[in-house]
Amino acid sequence: MISLNNITKTYKDGTLALQKLSLTIETGEFVYLKGKSGSGKSTLLKILYGQEKVDQGQIILADHLVHKISNRKIHELRRQIGVVFQDYQLLPYKTVFENIAYVLEVTGYPNEKISARVIEALETVGLKHKIFEYPSNCSGGEQQRIAIARAIVHEPIVLLADEPTGNLDPQNAYAILKVLHKINKSGTTIIMATHDQSLVDKLPSRVIELENGYLTKDRSINHTMMILSSRMGEQYVI
Repeated sequence: MISLNNITKTYKDGTLALQKLSLTIETGEFVYLKGKSGSGKSTLLKILYGQEKVDQGQIILADHLVHKISNRKIHELRRQIGVVFQDYQLLPYKTVFENIAYVLEVTGYPNEKISARVIEALETVGLKHKIFEYPSNCSGGEQQRIAIARAIVHEPIVLLADEPTGNLDPQNAYAILKVLHKINKSGTTIIMATHDQSLVDKLPSRVIELENGYLTKDRSINHTMMILSSRMGEQYVI
């Protein structure tokens, strides 16, 4: 599904964000992308989304050669990817329905099918009852779930989540994590950047860790659960 081979990315100010990074993520995986601020997590997600270009290396996502894709073709890549940010990025002057429907409208989705798709996305995140509210009338946790519904309404094959729980309290953060795992169970590949180890402990999965742009750890779900089992006892016996 996703293959990165020897990726290097340097910003114009000289910051070396990613260094000779290679990894493969299979279809349907849930991957935690961990690392301190400045480790390269956000840069990696931006590269997958086509927002940033690499200096060298190859990136394959589904049938797209992302490292070679032209600006004219970038929309074809992004129709297969959903993105969730830390700060929600909802339009305050639009209702919940309008915020989500807008994604379909700009891509030419048939008007007669938009309402059904929006309702289905809101049902997935448990917020159908908020459909005609404005973002200002929703809590932070609800706004992030609305942002997730917006990211999945066009049925992407990959969902990228960049610190989606960073602005939330532990209870809402866990609720968001459960929603993401629910979406993953439907077959969507998910890469979630986080610095919160407690979330990984709650719902273990594969963990990829970056440090100063280098890939330093890559633990499968079984390896991760074995570590948690030794740390926390019977709770995570495989």
